[in-house]
Amino acid sequence: MAHLLVFGPGYAASHIVIAAQEREFAVETIDRATFADEAHVTAAIGRATHILSSVPPDGDADPVLARHGPAIARSDARWIGYLSSSGVYGDTGGAWVDEAAPVGAGRRTARTAADLAWQALHPQVRVFRLPGIYGPGRSPFDRVRSGQAHRVDLPGQVFSRIHVDDIVGGVLASIERGPAGVFNLADDRPASQNAVIEAACALLGIAPPPLLPLDRAGLSPAARAFYAENRRVANGRAKRLLGWTPRHPDYRAGLRALMA
Repeated sequence: MAHLLVFGPGYAASHIVIAAQEREFAVETIDRATFADEAHVTAAIGRATHILSSVPPDGDADPVLARHGPAIARSDARWIGYLSSSGVYGDTGGAWVDEAAPVGAGRRTARTAADLAWQALHPQVRVFRLPGIYGPGRSPFDRVRSGQAHRVDLPGQVFSRIHVDDIVGGVLASIERGPAGVFNLADDRPASQNAVIEAACALLGIAPPPLLPLDRAGLSPAARAFYAENRRVANGRAKRLLGWTPRHPDYRAGLRALMA
């Protein structure tokens, strides 16, 4: 039986776990409670036919690589995946980026280092670079309802995003038939954050939040950093090599699915 070991099952990885179990994978997870148990984790790595890490860097280091990287490097697993971020590309002024684009120029320097380290770890590694993730319980609807949605007056600012179901679909396609390498998983139509919030408000039948300049929007430092980068993420490689197509090709389709 295929045996999937998952480090740090956060939002996206938890959905992957459910889908893998539905496909009759035996699934084992390593969370904070078991992460430091060296013998337990080493044994779990030895049992795994498939390994996935969704753990982000902690400070300047990837904690999974720092503690368990050598054991994973020695693993006989036939598939190893790492959930990275399209933030490794930095700001492109709204230009498209694919997997051949340079990395490391943005604010995500620790993420870039982890991304590159995972690529070098093992010949079976697949790195999935993800843009903004949304889905049930983590969507524009939730931000609008909680009063945390913003519209910021930055003409020309665009972002890529992906519905969590399409992350699951891309990872499963990779497990079933995809080669090792780096893959962007993003929807087909990058758009401004304002357009997404306006569409969510229209579906909810409420007025959108006011359009404000960046310095008056009351954003946290993390949110301000989000607006410091502007790029479109291309997904053609994943379509060609994984045979994957997003079920939710743009934010409108994704929002309609969440409302259904």
